[in-house]
Amino acid sequence: MASSYEQQQRDRARFMPVVLAIEELIRTEDDTLLIAIEGRTGAGKTTISKYLHEKFGGNLFHLDDYYLQAHQRTPERLREVGGNVDYERFKAEVLEPVLRKEVVYYRPFNYHTMDFDPEFAREVPVKRLNIIEGTYCMNPYFGDPYDLRIFMDIKYPQQIENVIDREGTAELDDYIDKWIPKTDIYIERMGIQEKCDITIMFS
Repeated sequence: MASSYEQQQRDRARFMPVVLAIEELIRTEDDTLLIAIEGRTGAGKTTISKYLHEKFGGNLFHLDDYYLQAHQRTPERLREVGGNVDYERFKAEVLEPVLRKEVVYYRPFNYHTMDFDPEFAREVPVKRLNIIEGTYCMNPYFGDPYDLRIFMDIKYPQQIENVIDREGTAELDDYIDKWIPKTDIYIERMGIQEKCDITIMFS
């Protein structure tokens, strides 16, 4: 098993194409920048988003904070490809204000309590660089507001290992039977990986 330092060095090398692409955008573009980080379950979306946020600053938004509210969890919505998140609220609360260069009023939804989490609700100031992280952030519902699209990929055995490391085994069956297949269907049907500018394979 790689040490923490070795993993950091490995990540730094893997993420370099993205770093170079963002540096180029910062040099050549004057307007608001939106970066999408999409990909498979357990492929490192959160890891790379934190790395880029620490390196470049800006704002970081997570699709996991836009879990479906109770009234949205209808059979029709749960069958919808890409319908696992509150994309309506994310577009209205995050994407549209960012594009208008307005303050974002960010309200995470806590899936454990099935309610908005007042502890983390905050005003997010206007910043030039905005990183949007999470599966479904490239749902066609949003159009194509992004300046750079990153796809995080992973092979299935490593994916399962990462899920266990992150979540334990209590919910593993749900991931195998439900969440991973839903994500894979969305990626394939929406052509998400093909729309991305850079693919990073987990290693």
